[in-house]
Amino acid sequence: MAVTAQGTGTQTSVIGTEHTLLDIAVAGTFTLHVDLVNMASGDTLLLRWYQIILTGGTRRTVYFQNYIDAQGGDNTYPRIAISVPISNELTDAGSLRATLQQTTGSVRNYDWKVLKYS
Repeated sequence: MAVTAQGTGTQTSVIGTEHTLLDIAVAGTFTLHVDLVNMASGDTLLLRWYQIILTGGTRRTVYFQNYIDAQGGDNTYPRIAISVPISNELTDAGSLRATLQQTTGSVRNYDWKVLKYS
């Protein structure tokens, strides 16, 4: 199985704003990876995948994960969030969308990547 980066970057959060990290319009199976090392006490981070089920359909939440406070510390919390694999066969614009939203805390930078498996 080949693994390639579909997209990468660093997102600076704006508290309360949902940031689109990547829109995907190709077939494949994908995972979202986000480095949580910059989180601190009082931070809340939401990671989401959206998906269109049928061509021309409406994008809806298919995966949601919530992270609260500082992450890390040996075996207590993950320092890198990895989503469940999300598969897509559509080529509609944005048939898959990965987003990041920080709802509380101070502005942080989050390194991220979306991997494609084929």
